[in-house]
Amino acid sequence: MKKAVNASGRMTILGVSTLSNQVVEAMSYGGKHYFEMADLYEQSGKMIAGYCRTEDAMITNSASAAITLAIAGLITKENRYAVEHLHKVASERKSEVILMKGHNVDYGAPIETMISLAGAEVKEVGYANGCRASLIEQAITERTVAVLFVQSHHCVQKNMPTISEVQQVCIQNQIPFLVDAAAEDGIDQFADRCDLVVFSGSKAIEGPSCGILAGKEPFLSYAKQHRSFIGRAMKVGKETVFGLLAALEAYGTNTMSIEIQRDVLQELHSFDSLPGVSVQFIDDPSGRPITRLRLFINPTKAKLSALELVDALKTGPIPIYTRDYHANEGHIDLDPRPLLHGDTDIIRDRINTLLGE
Repeated sequence: MKKAVNASGRMTILGVSTLSNQVVEAMSYGGKHYFEMADLYEQSGKMIAGYCRTEDAMITNSASAAITLAIAGLITKENRYAVEHLHKVASERKSEVILMKGHNVDYGAPIETMISLAGAEVKEVGYANGCRASLIEQAITERTVAVLFVQSHHCVQKNMPTISEVQQVCIQNQIPFLVDAAAEDGIDQFADRCDLVVFSGSKAIEGPSCGILAGKEPFLSYAKQHRSFIGRAMKVGKETVFGLLAALEAYGTNTMSIEIQRDVLQELHSFDSLPGVSVQFIDDPSGRPITRLRLFINPTKAKLSALELVDALKTGPIPIYTRDYHANEGHIDLDPRPLLHGDTDIIRDRINTLLGE
């Protein structure tokens, strides 16, 4: 296996995050002992809820699983037969999830797939370039089971209603409001903004691969019922539970400040002197406390276009992954947060080799 350099972000294709010694030790402890799993899930859920400032919480094996279990619970509620026969009865129950078109994203898998796994159907509202809260309200019918809001850089950012505006629509129409905030910081900032919220345990929290579903009752209880049914395919091991709790205990203590991020990126600012290349610090478009270094590549003056550079970096002796969502527009970004000791030297040497005179 080749080492890869991650200058892209907390990306699933690269293993998301590196684990601290504290998290690894906690996972080792969990893996070496036996526990009554039902009690471990319940007690850990209470602890996670404390960190999220919510009424309750549960750990899942991914943020995607948390979306599926949340919606499955909203469809079946306390109907035990429906829980056991979810896909046989879902179409006979409230099972439409309203989702803005600009939020119907593929984050490595289509979010629509996670909704469908719960037995629900997506009802799109709005347009590719925007939406209004009134369009969401107009789409609500007796079949509506939830409104899903995706808080992510993957989504359309302009001309979109805020979380607060969508929440008000849900409150006025008594519709459960689910927020997918998988990669967001500030996990304690969503309790008053929605009924249910989803986080990744391995992105901003920097724990093992897992997810969190947190929020209000009775919605959490509805979701928990599915652990022994559709959730069986999404179960979480005891070592993961202990690893996540350790990560939550340390959450926020090792966060890289904007100043430190800039200091790390300053080591790569010399790319500005390469032919056809200019650089600029860019803040995260969705408002997260992240700054990145953007490399603008002029294909008429540089040795490679941005797309060619991305491919050359990935296929080199040490694969280097950049944030390449806009490479077709002529620029790529370097994210400082996942860089390990020595990574900036590898990036600098490789790009200088590829683009230098």
